[in-house]
Amino acid sequence: MAIPGLPIFHRLAGEAPADFARVTAAQWTEAARAVHESGGRLVALWGADRRDAGAAFSVYAAYATAEGLSVVDLHVPEDDPSYPDLSGLFVPAGRMQRAAADLLGLAAAGAADVRPWLRHAAWGLGEYPLRREFDPSAAREGTSGPYPFVRVEGEGVHEIPVGPIHAGIIEPGHFRFSVVGEKVLRLEERLGYTHKGIDRRFQDFTVEAGHRLAARCSGDSTVAYGWAYAQAAEAVLAVVVPPRARWLRALLLEAERIANHLGDLGALGNDAAFGFALAHFSRLREDWLRACDRAFGHRLMMDRIVPGGVAADVKGDTRRALATLSEAIEREAREMRDIYDEHSGLQDRFITAGRVTPDLARALGLVGLAGRASGQARDLRADFPAEPYDRLAVKVATHPAGDVAARVRVRYEELFESLRLVRAILDGLPEGDVRVELPDARPGAFGVGWVEGWRGEVFVAIEAGEANRIRRAHAHDPSWQNWPVVEHAIMGNIVPDFPLINKSFNLSYSGPDC
Repeated sequence: MAIPGLPIFHRLAGEAPADFARVTAAQWTEAARAVHESGGRLVALWGADRRDAGAAFSVYAAYATAEGLSVVDLHVPEDDPSYPDLSGLFVPAGRMQRAAADLLGLAAAGAADVRPWLRHAAWGLGEYPLRREFDPSAAREGTSGPYPFVRVEGEGVHEIPVGPIHAGIIEPGHFRFSVVGEKVLRLEERLGYTHKGIDRRFQDFTVEAGHRLAARCSGDSTVAYGWAYAQAAEAVLAVVVPPRARWLRALLLEAERIANHLGDLGALGNDAAFGFALAHFSRLREDWLRACDRAFGHRLMMDRIVPGGVAADVKGDTRRALATLSEAIEREAREMRDIYDEHSGLQDRFITAGRVTPDLARALGLVGLAGRASGQARDLRADFPAEPYDRLAVKVATHPAGDVAARVRVRYEELFESLRLVRAILDGLPEGDVRVELPDARPGAFGVGWVEGWRGEVFVAIEAGEANRIRRAHAHDPSWQNWPVVEHAIMGNIVPDFPLINKSFNLSYSGPDC
Protein backbone atom coordinates (compact mmCIF):
# COMPACT_ATOMS: atom_id res chain seq x y z
CA MET A 1 0.00 0.00 0.00
CA ALA A 2 1.49 3.33 -1.02
CA ILE A 3 0.49 6.26 1.21
CA PRO A 4 2.27 9.61 0.75
CA GLY A 5 4.35 10.56 3.77
CA LEU A 6 4.42 7.04 5.22
CA PRO A 7 7.31 4.59 5.35
CA ILE A 8 7.50 2.03 2.56
CA PHE A 9 5.49 -1.04 3.46
CA HIS A 10 7.38 -4.30 3.09
CA ARG A 11 5.68 -7.49 2.01
CA LEU A 12 5.18 -10.11 4.69
CA ALA A 13 5.96 -13.72 3.83
CA GLY A 14 3.16 -16.23 3.62
CA GLU A 15 -0.15 -16.97 1.94
CA ALA A 16 -2.07 -13.92 3.16
CA PRO A 17 -1.58 -10.82 0.95
CA ALA A 18 -0.10 -8.51 3.60
CA ASP A 19 2.29 -5.57 3.95
CA PHE A 20 3.83 -4.19 7.14
CA ALA A 21 5.21 -0.82 8.25
CA ARG A 22 6.35 0.73 11.53
CA VAL A 23 4.89 4.22 11.95
CA THR A 24 4.98 7.32 14.13
CA ALA A 25 1.90 8.65 15.93
CA ALA A 26 1.27 11.15 13.14
CA GLN A 27 1.68 8.45 10.50
CA TRP A 28 -0.66 6.16 12.47
CA THR A 29 -3.43 8.74 12.07
CA GLU A 30 -2.53 9.51 8.46
CA ALA A 31 -2.57 5.82 7.52
CA ALA A 32 -6.04 5.41 9.04
CA ARG A 33 -7.33 8.49 7.24
CA ALA A 34 -5.89 7.38 3.91
CA VAL A 35 -7.40 3.90 4.22
CA HIS A 36 -10.78 5.37 5.16
CA GLU A 37 -10.77 7.81 2.25
CA SER A 38 -9.88 5.07 -0.22
CA GLY A 39 -12.77 2.87 0.95
CA GLY A 40 -10.66 0.49 3.04
CA ARG A 41 -11.67 -1.13 6.31
CA LEU A 42 -10.22 -1.81 9.75
CA VAL A 43 -9.78 -5.56 10.17
CA ALA A 44 -8.25 -5.67 13.67
CA LEU A 45 -6.61 -3.55 16.35
CA TRP A 46 -4.56 -5.02 19.20
CA GLY A 47 -1.64 -4.27 21.49
CA ALA A 48 1.48 -6.00 22.73
CA ASP A 49 3.89 -5.68 25.63
CA ARG A 50 7.29 -5.81 23.93
CA ARG A 51 9.39 -4.58 26.84
CA ASP A 52 11.24 -7.90 26.83
CA ALA A 53 12.42 -6.95 23.33
CA GLY A 54 13.41 -3.44 24.37
CA ALA A 55 10.53 -1.75 22.57
CA ALA A 56 8.08 -0.82 25.37
CA PHE A 57 4.55 -1.36 24.00
CA SER A 58 3.16 -1.67 20.49
CA VAL A 59 -0.31 -1.06 19.12
CA TYR A 60 -1.13 -2.64 15.78
CA ALA A 61 -3.85 -1.99 13.22
CA ALA A 62 -4.60 -4.25 10.26
CA TYR A 63 -6.47 -2.67 7.36
CA ALA A 64 -8.14 -4.22 4.34
CA THR A 65 -7.24 -2.31 1.17
CA ALA A 66 -7.62 -2.98 -2.53
CA GLU A 67 -4.19 -4.65 -2.49
CA GLY A 68 -4.78 -6.84 0.57
CA LEU A 69 -3.82 -6.34 4.21
CA SER A 70 -1.75 -3.42 5.46
CA VAL A 71 -0.49 -3.80 9.03
CA VAL A 72 0.94 -0.80 10.90
CA ASP A 73 2.87 -0.94 14.17
CA LEU A 74 3.10 2.08 16.47
CA HIS A 75 5.57 1.93 19.39
CA VAL A 76 4.02 3.35 22.57
CA PRO A 77 6.31 4.54 25.41
CA GLU A 78 5.87 3.10 28.89
CA ASP A 79 5.68 6.53 30.53
CA ASP A 80 2.80 7.61 28.25
CA PRO A 81 0.98 4.48 27.05
CA SER A 82 -1.43 6.20 24.67
CA TYR A 83 -2.00 6.42 20.93
CA PRO A 84 -4.37 8.37 18.64
CA ASP A 85 -8.00 7.24 18.59
CA LEU A 86 -9.32 5.54 15.43
CA SER A 87 -13.00 5.20 16.33
CA GLY A 88 -13.89 8.48 14.64
CA LEU A 89 -12.88 6.91 11.32
CA PHE A 90 -13.71 3.25 11.96
CA VAL A 91 -16.64 2.48 14.25
CA PRO A 92 -15.46 -1.08 15.12
CA ALA A 93 -12.24 0.38 16.58
CA GLY A 94 -14.14 1.58 19.65
CA ARG A 95 -14.53 -1.77 21.38
CA MET A 96 -11.13 -3.02 20.22
CA GLN A 97 -9.52 0.05 21.80
CA ARG A 98 -11.47 -0.48 25.02
CA ALA A 99 -10.22 -4.09 25.11
CA ALA A 100 -6.62 -2.93 24.61
CA ALA A 101 -7.08 -0.54 27.54
CA ASP A 102 -8.45 -3.32 29.77
CA LEU A 103 -5.78 -5.85 28.83
CA LEU A 104 -2.67 -3.68 28.44
CA GLY A 105 -3.44 -0.23 29.81
CA LEU A 106 -3.00 1.34 26.36
CA ALA A 107 -5.33 4.35 26.08
CA ALA A 108 -6.81 5.68 22.84
CA ALA A 109 -6.29 9.44 23.23
CA GLY A 110 -9.38 11.37 22.23
CA ALA A 111 -11.77 8.39 22.24
CA ALA A 112 -15.35 9.23 23.20
CA ASP A 113 -16.05 5.89 24.90
CA VAL A 114 -13.46 4.73 27.45
CA ARG A 115 -15.67 2.46 29.56
CA PRO A 116 -14.22 -0.96 30.51
CA TRP A 117 -15.14 -3.69 28.06
CA LEU A 118 -13.57 -6.98 29.17
CA ARG A 119 -12.60 -6.46 32.81
CA HIS A 120 -15.83 -7.46 34.63
CA ALA A 121 -13.97 -7.30 37.98
CA ALA A 122 -11.88 -10.35 37.06
CA TRP A 123 -8.73 -8.38 37.86
CA GLY A 124 -8.10 -5.25 39.87
CA LEU A 125 -7.84 -1.65 38.80
CA GLY A 126 -4.31 -0.94 37.63
CA GLU A 127 -3.74 -4.60 36.65
CA TYR A 128 -3.39 -5.59 33.01
CA PRO A 129 -3.42 -9.29 32.09
CA LEU A 130 -1.30 -8.94 28.93
CA ARG A 131 1.54 -7.11 30.66
CA ARG A 132 4.60 -9.21 31.33
CA GLU A 133 4.51 -8.75 35.10
CA PHE A 134 0.91 -9.97 35.48
CA ASP A 135 0.69 -13.24 37.44
CA PRO A 136 -2.52 -15.06 36.42
CA SER A 137 -2.17 -17.54 39.30
CA ALA A 138 -2.15 -14.89 42.02
CA ALA A 139 -5.23 -14.56 44.20
CA ARG A 140 -7.05 -11.31 43.56
CA GLU A 141 -10.35 -9.65 44.23
CA GLY A 142 -11.40 -7.36 41.42
CA THR A 143 -13.54 -4.30 41.87
CA SER A 144 -16.25 -3.03 39.60
CA GLY A 145 -19.13 -0.62 39.96
CA PRO A 146 -22.35 -0.61 37.94
CA TYR A 147 -21.78 -0.53 34.20
CA PRO A 148 -22.77 2.90 32.87
CA PHE A 149 -25.27 1.99 30.16
CA VAL A 150 -26.43 4.90 28.04
CA ARG A 151 -29.89 5.95 29.27
CA VAL A 152 -32.75 6.96 27.00
CA GLU A 153 -35.19 9.28 28.75
CA GLY A 154 -38.62 10.56 27.82
CA GLU A 155 -42.29 9.94 28.35
CA GLY A 156 -43.17 6.25 28.20
CA VAL A 157 -39.58 5.04 27.84
CA HIS A 158 -38.55 2.09 29.95
CA GLU A 159 -35.70 -0.42 29.98
CA ILE A 160 -35.75 -4.19 29.52
CA PRO A 161 -32.60 -5.97 30.69
CA VAL A 162 -31.97 -9.36 29.05
CA GLY A 163 -29.14 -11.64 30.15
CA PRO A 164 -26.32 -12.21 30.66
CA ILE A 165 -27.78 -15.67 31.41
CA HIS A 166 -30.25 -16.78 28.74
CA ALA A 167 -32.92 -19.44 28.41
CA GLY A 168 -30.80 -21.56 26.11
CA ILE A 169 -27.44 -23.27 25.79
CA ILE A 170 -25.51 -20.20 24.67
CA GLU A 171 -22.75 -18.10 26.13
CA PRO A 172 -23.60 -15.05 28.26
CA GLY A 173 -24.24 -11.57 26.93
CA HIS A 174 -26.26 -8.68 28.32
CA PHE A 175 -28.72 -6.72 26.18
CA ARG A 176 -30.26 -3.51 27.50
CA PHE A 177 -33.34 -2.43 25.51
CA SER A 178 -34.81 1.06 25.74
CA VAL A 179 -38.40 0.81 24.49
CA VAL A 180 -41.69 2.59 24.14
CA GLY A 181 -44.37 -0.07 24.24
CA GLU A 182 -42.83 -2.87 22.21
CA LYS A 183 -40.89 -0.62 19.82
CA VAL A 184 -37.13 -0.57 20.38
CA LEU A 185 -35.57 2.89 20.54
CA ARG A 186 -32.10 1.72 21.47
CA LEU A 187 -30.19 -1.46 22.23
CA GLU A 188 -26.88 -1.57 24.05
CA GLU A 189 -24.82 -4.72 24.43
CA ARG A 190 -22.35 -5.72 27.09
CA LEU A 191 -20.23 -8.78 26.36
CA GLY A 192 -17.00 -10.25 27.71
CA TYR A 193 -18.47 -12.30 30.58
CA THR A 194 -16.39 -15.40 29.88
CA HIS A 195 -13.04 -13.91 28.96
CA LYS A 196 -10.84 -16.94 28.34
CA GLY A 197 -7.41 -15.32 28.32
CA ILE A 198 -6.44 -16.99 25.04
CA ASP A 199 -4.16 -14.16 23.91
CA ARG A 200 -2.21 -14.53 27.17
CA ARG A 201 -2.25 -18.32 26.99
CA PHE A 202 -0.60 -18.27 23.55
CA GLN A 203 2.66 -17.30 25.27
CA ASP A 204 2.83 -20.81 26.79
CA PHE A 205 2.80 -22.48 23.35
CA THR A 206 5.33 -22.98 20.62
CA VAL A 207 4.56 -21.56 17.20
CA GLU A 208 3.92 -25.08 15.94
CA ALA A 209 1.56 -26.08 18.78
CA GLY A 210 -0.47 -22.87 19.08
CA HIS A 211 -2.94 -23.97 16.42
CA ARG A 212 -4.80 -26.04 19.03
CA LEU A 213 -5.52 -22.94 21.08
CA ALA A 214 -6.51 -20.85 18.06
CA ALA A 215 -8.95 -23.53 16.93
CA ARG A 216 -10.83 -23.13 20.21
CA CYS A 217 -11.48 -19.39 20.03
CA SER A 218 -14.96 -20.04 18.62
CA GLY A 219 -15.89 -23.67 18.13
CA ASP A 220 -18.23 -23.12 15.19
CA SER A 221 -15.32 -21.55 13.25
CA THR A 222 -12.57 -23.94 14.32
CA VAL A 223 -11.47 -24.61 10.72
CA ALA A 224 -11.29 -20.92 9.81
CA TYR A 225 -9.25 -20.15 12.93
CA GLY A 226 -7.04 -23.17 12.31
CA TRP A 227 -6.28 -22.07 8.76
CA ALA A 228 -5.70 -18.42 9.69
CA TYR A 229 -3.33 -19.49 12.47
CA ALA A 230 -1.53 -21.88 10.12
CA GLN A 231 -1.08 -19.08 7.56
CA ALA A 232 0.46 -16.84 10.21
CA ALA A 233 2.68 -19.61 11.59
CA GLU A 234 3.88 -20.61 8.12
CA ALA A 235 4.78 -16.99 7.41
CA VAL A 236 6.79 -16.89 10.65
CA LEU A 237 8.46 -20.22 9.87
CA ALA A 238 8.95 -19.48 6.14
CA VAL A 239 7.50 -22.77 4.93
CA VAL A 240 5.36 -23.61 1.89
CA VAL A 241 2.45 -26.03 2.19
CA PRO A 242 2.05 -28.88 -0.35
CA PRO A 243 -0.71 -28.39 -2.97
CA ARG A 244 -2.80 -31.33 -1.72
CA ALA A 245 -2.85 -29.83 1.78
CA ARG A 246 -4.09 -26.49 0.36
CA TRP A 247 -6.97 -28.22 -1.42
CA LEU A 248 -7.85 -30.22 1.70
CA ARG A 249 -7.89 -27.01 3.75
CA ALA A 250 -10.44 -25.53 1.34
CA LEU A 251 -12.48 -28.72 1.56
CA LEU A 252 -12.53 -28.45 5.36
CA LEU A 253 -13.47 -24.77 5.24
CA GLU A 254 -16.40 -25.38 2.88
CA ALA A 255 -17.53 -28.33 4.99
CA GLU A 256 -17.61 -26.05 8.04
CA ARG A 257 -19.59 -23.43 6.11
CA ILE A 258 -22.15 -26.06 5.02
CA ALA A 259 -22.67 -27.31 8.58
CA ASN A 260 -23.27 -23.82 9.96
CA HIS A 261 -25.59 -22.68 7.17
CA LEU A 262 -27.70 -25.82 7.56
CA GLY A 263 -28.01 -25.19 11.28
CA ASP A 264 -28.86 -21.51 10.88
CA LEU A 265 -31.48 -22.03 8.18
CA GLY A 266 -33.35 -24.42 10.44
CA ALA A 267 -33.05 -22.15 13.47
CA LEU A 268 -34.30 -19.12 11.53
CA GLY A 269 -37.37 -21.03 10.40
CA ASN A 270 -37.97 -22.13 13.96
CA ASP A 271 -37.67 -18.57 15.29
CA ALA A 272 -40.47 -17.62 12.90
CA ALA A 273 -42.69 -20.45 14.25
CA PHE A 274 -41.94 -22.91 11.43
CA GLY A 275 -40.76 -25.84 13.52
CA PHE A 276 -40.66 -28.26 10.59
CA ALA A 277 -37.67 -26.36 9.20
CA LEU A 278 -35.65 -26.92 12.36
CA ALA A 279 -36.36 -30.65 12.32
CA HIS A 280 -35.53 -30.98 8.63
CA PHE A 281 -32.33 -28.94 8.63
CA SER A 282 -31.18 -30.52 11.89
CA ARG A 283 -31.36 -33.91 10.21
CA LEU A 284 -29.41 -32.67 7.19
CA ARG A 285 -26.80 -31.06 9.42
CA GLU A 286 -26.42 -34.24 11.46
CA ASP A 287 -25.97 -36.30 8.30
CA TRP A 288 -23.25 -33.86 7.19
CA LEU A 289 -21.44 -33.82 10.54
CA ARG A 290 -21.40 -37.61 10.69
CA ALA A 291 -19.94 -37.69 7.19
CA CYS A 292 -17.28 -35.19 8.29
CA ASP A 293 -16.47 -37.38 11.27
CA ARG A 294 -15.98 -40.39 9.00
CA ALA A 295 -13.95 -38.40 6.49
CA PHE A 296 -11.75 -36.32 8.80
CA GLY A 297 -11.95 -37.96 12.22
CA HIS A 298 -13.86 -35.15 13.95
CA ARG A 299 -17.43 -33.90 13.56
CA LEU A 300 -16.42 -30.23 13.67
CA MET A 301 -13.03 -30.89 12.01
CA MET A 302 -11.16 -29.45 14.99
CA ASP A 303 -7.35 -29.69 14.82
CA ARG A 304 -7.47 -30.98 11.25
CA ILE A 305 -5.54 -27.94 9.95
CA VAL A 306 -2.02 -27.65 11.39
CA PRO A 307 1.02 -25.52 10.58
CA GLY A 308 2.70 -27.13 7.61
CA GLY A 309 -0.40 -28.80 6.20
CA VAL A 310 -3.29 -30.91 7.45
CA ALA A 311 -3.69 -33.77 9.91
CA ALA A 312 -6.34 -35.63 7.86
CA ASP A 313 -6.76 -36.88 4.31
CA VAL A 314 -9.67 -38.25 2.30
CA LYS A 315 -9.45 -41.42 0.27
CA GLY A 316 -11.53 -43.63 -2.02
CA ASP A 317 -14.94 -44.49 -0.61
CA THR A 318 -14.99 -41.57 1.82
CA ARG A 319 -14.31 -39.17 -1.00
CA ARG A 320 -17.18 -40.55 -3.07
CA ALA A 321 -19.53 -40.58 -0.07
CA LEU A 322 -18.95 -36.88 0.60
CA ALA A 323 -19.70 -35.99 -3.00
CA THR A 324 -22.85 -38.12 -3.05
CA LEU A 325 -24.13 -36.65 0.22
CA SER A 326 -23.46 -33.11 -0.98
CA GLU A 327 -25.72 -33.75 -3.99
CA ALA A 328 -28.49 -35.18 -1.79
CA ILE A 329 -28.32 -32.26 0.65
CA GLU A 330 -28.45 -29.77 -2.21
CA ARG A 331 -31.61 -31.37 -3.63
CA GLU A 332 -33.40 -31.23 -0.29
CA ALA A 333 -32.16 -27.73 0.54
CA ARG A 334 -33.44 -26.42 -2.79
CA GLU A 335 -36.86 -27.86 -2.00
CA MET A 336 -36.75 -26.13 1.39
CA ARG A 337 -35.81 -22.83 -0.22
CA ASP A 338 -38.93 -23.06 -2.40
CA ILE A 339 -41.01 -23.70 0.71
CA TYR A 340 -39.43 -20.73 2.48
CA ASP A 341 -40.07 -18.45 -0.51
CA GLU A 342 -43.73 -19.49 -0.74
CA HIS A 343 -44.50 -19.52 3.00
CA SER A 344 -46.34 -16.27 3.68
CA GLY A 345 -45.93 -16.57 7.45
CA LEU A 346 -42.14 -16.78 7.16
CA GLN A 347 -41.90 -13.97 4.66
CA ASP A 348 -44.08 -11.71 6.83
CA ARG A 349 -41.55 -12.17 9.64
CA PHE A 350 -38.42 -12.00 7.47
CA ILE A 351 -39.05 -9.11 5.07
CA THR A 352 -37.99 -5.66 6.41
CA ALA A 353 -37.08 -7.11 9.84
CA GLY A 354 -33.71 -5.95 11.17
CA ARG A 355 -32.79 -3.99 8.07
CA VAL A 356 -29.24 -2.66 7.64
CA THR A 357 -28.98 -0.53 4.52
CA PRO A 358 -25.86 -0.76 2.32
CA ASP A 359 -24.84 2.76 3.36
CA LEU A 360 -25.18 1.93 7.05
CA ALA A 361 -23.35 -1.38 6.57
CA ARG A 362 -20.49 0.46 4.88
CA ALA A 363 -20.33 3.13 7.59
CA LEU A 364 -20.34 0.61 10.44
CA GLY A 365 -17.90 -1.83 8.82
CA LEU A 366 -20.27 -4.81 8.54
CA VAL A 367 -18.42 -7.85 7.19
CA GLY A 368 -18.94 -11.43 6.15
CA LEU A 369 -22.28 -13.03 5.36
CA ALA A 370 -24.25 -10.24 7.03
CA GLY A 371 -22.29 -7.64 5.08
CA ARG A 372 -22.93 -9.39 1.77
CA ALA A 373 -26.67 -9.41 2.60
CA SER A 374 -26.39 -5.60 2.87
CA GLY A 375 -24.73 -5.07 -0.47
CA GLN A 376 -21.09 -5.38 0.65
CA ALA A 377 -19.76 -7.75 -2.03
CA ARG A 378 -16.56 -8.80 -0.27
CA ASP A 379 -15.35 -12.39 0.09
CA LEU A 380 -11.66 -13.23 0.52
CA ARG A 381 -12.16 -16.47 -1.43
CA ALA A 382 -12.91 -14.35 -4.51
CA ASP A 383 -11.10 -11.08 -3.75
CA PHE A 384 -7.71 -12.60 -2.77
CA PRO A 385 -8.06 -16.26 -3.71
CA ALA A 386 -5.47 -18.60 -2.27
CA GLU A 387 -5.01 -22.01 -3.86
CA PRO A 388 -7.32 -23.72 -4.78
CA TYR A 389 -9.85 -20.86 -4.80
CA ASP A 390 -7.88 -19.22 -7.60
CA ARG A 391 -9.03 -22.12 -9.81
CA LEU A 392 -12.60 -22.53 -8.57
CA ALA A 393 -14.17 -19.17 -9.53
CA VAL A 394 -16.11 -18.65 -6.30
CA LYS A 395 -19.50 -17.02 -6.87
CA VAL A 396 -20.08 -14.31 -4.25
CA ALA A 397 -23.67 -14.19 -2.98
CA THR A 398 -24.96 -10.67 -2.30
CA HIS A 399 -28.27 -8.92 -1.77
CA PRO A 400 -29.01 -5.21 -1.23
CA ALA A 401 -32.04 -5.44 1.09
CA GLY A 402 -30.12 -5.99 4.33
CA ASP A 403 -33.05 -7.54 6.23
CA VAL A 404 -33.59 -11.00 7.72
CA ALA A 405 -34.97 -12.19 4.37
CA ALA A 406 -31.74 -11.11 2.64
CA ARG A 407 -29.57 -12.85 5.22
CA VAL A 408 -31.62 -16.03 4.73
CA ARG A 409 -31.30 -15.75 0.96
CA VAL A 410 -27.53 -15.27 1.11
CA ARG A 411 -27.24 -18.30 3.39
CA TYR A 412 -29.06 -20.46 0.84
CA GLU A 413 -26.92 -19.22 -2.04
CA GLU A 414 -23.70 -19.72 -0.07
CA LEU A 415 -24.83 -23.20 0.95
CA PHE A 416 -25.38 -24.21 -2.68
CA GLU A 417 -22.06 -22.68 -3.71
CA SER A 418 -20.18 -24.49 -0.94
CA LEU A 419 -21.78 -27.80 -1.92
CA ARG A 420 -20.60 -27.16 -5.49
CA LEU A 421 -17.12 -26.27 -4.25
CA VAL A 422 -16.89 -29.46 -2.20
CA ARG A 423 -17.54 -31.54 -5.30
CA ALA A 424 -15.10 -29.47 -7.38
CA ILE A 425 -12.38 -29.84 -4.74
CA LEU A 426 -12.92 -33.59 -4.47
CA ASP A 427 -12.73 -33.89 -8.27
CA GLY A 428 -9.58 -31.78 -8.58
CA LEU A 429 -7.71 -32.92 -5.47
CA PRO A 430 -4.05 -33.31 -6.47
CA GLU A 431 -1.85 -36.17 -5.30
CA GLY A 432 1.10 -35.67 -2.99
CA ASP A 433 2.08 -35.01 0.60
CA VAL A 434 -0.29 -33.35 3.05
CA ARG A 435 2.27 -31.96 5.52
CA VAL A 436 5.86 -30.69 5.66
CA GLU A 437 8.39 -30.63 8.46
CA LEU A 438 8.72 -27.33 10.31
CA PRO A 439 11.96 -25.47 11.08
CA ASP A 440 12.61 -23.42 14.21
CA ALA A 441 11.14 -19.93 14.38
CA ARG A 442 13.40 -16.90 14.16
CA PRO A 443 12.85 -14.65 17.22
CA GLY A 444 11.02 -11.50 16.19
CA ALA A 445 9.58 -13.03 13.01
CA PHE A 446 6.05 -11.75 12.35
CA GLY A 447 3.27 -13.26 10.26
CA VAL A 448 -0.45 -12.92 9.69
CA GLY A 449 -3.31 -15.11 8.48
CA TRP A 450 -6.58 -13.96 6.91
CA VAL A 451 -9.35 -16.41 6.02
CA GLU A 452 -13.00 -16.04 4.96
CA GLY A 453 -14.80 -18.14 7.55
CA TRP A 454 -18.51 -18.87 7.30
CA ARG A 455 -19.34 -15.86 9.51
CA GLY A 456 -16.74 -13.52 8.01
CA GLU A 457 -13.03 -12.73 8.04
CA VAL A 458 -10.92 -14.46 10.70
CA PHE A 459 -7.54 -12.81 11.31
CA VAL A 460 -4.52 -14.09 13.27
CA ALA A 461 -1.18 -12.38 13.91
CA ILE A 462 1.87 -14.07 15.46
CA GLU A 463 5.24 -12.76 16.64
CA ALA A 464 7.83 -15.38 17.54
CA GLY A 465 9.86 -15.23 20.73
CA GLU A 466 12.83 -17.17 21.99
CA ALA A 467 13.10 -20.97 21.98
CA ASN A 468 10.42 -21.38 19.30
CA ARG A 469 7.77 -19.94 21.58
CA ILE A 470 5.14 -17.33 20.84
CA ARG A 471 5.91 -13.84 22.11
CA ARG A 472 2.51 -12.47 21.12
CA ALA A 473 -0.41 -13.85 19.14
CA HIS A 474 -3.75 -12.23 18.51
CA ALA A 475 -6.84 -13.95 17.12
CA HIS A 476 -9.65 -11.75 15.79
CA ASP A 477 -13.25 -12.75 15.13
CA PRO A 478 -15.52 -10.93 12.63
CA SER A 479 -18.09 -10.59 15.41
CA TRP A 480 -16.02 -7.66 16.72
CA GLN A 481 -17.18 -5.74 13.64
CA ASN A 482 -20.72 -7.04 13.52
CA TRP A 483 -22.01 -6.95 17.12
CA PRO A 484 -22.36 -3.12 17.11
CA VAL A 485 -24.42 -3.36 13.91
CA VAL A 486 -27.00 -5.55 15.66
CA GLU A 487 -27.70 -2.59 17.95
CA HIS A 488 -28.70 -0.58 14.88
CA ALA A 489 -30.56 -3.41 13.14
CA ILE A 490 -33.10 -3.74 15.97
CA MET A 491 -33.98 -0.03 16.15
CA GLY A 492 -37.59 0.57 15.14
CA ASN A 493 -38.46 -3.13 15.36
CA ILE A 494 -40.47 -4.70 18.16
CA VAL A 495 -38.93 -6.54 21.08
CA PRO A 496 -40.32 -9.99 20.08
CA ASP A 497 -38.44 -9.77 16.79
CA PHE A 498 -35.06 -9.47 18.49
CA PRO A 499 -34.37 -13.26 18.71
CA LEU A 500 -35.05 -13.61 14.98
CA ILE A 501 -32.94 -10.59 14.02
CA ASN A 502 -30.13 -11.61 16.35
CA LYS A 503 -30.15 -15.16 14.96
CA SER A 504 -30.03 -13.87 11.39
CA PHE A 505 -26.57 -12.46 12.22
CA ASN A 506 -25.65 -15.42 14.49
CA LEU A 507 -22.57 -13.77 15.94
CA SER A 508 -20.09 -15.35 18.31
CA TYR A 509 -19.93 -14.46 21.99
CA SER A 510 -16.78 -16.56 22.37
CA GLY A 511 -14.72 -15.27 19.43
CA PRO A 512 -14.41 -11.64 20.61
CA ASP A 513 -13.76 -12.82 24.20
CA CYS A 514 -10.24 -14.18 23.76
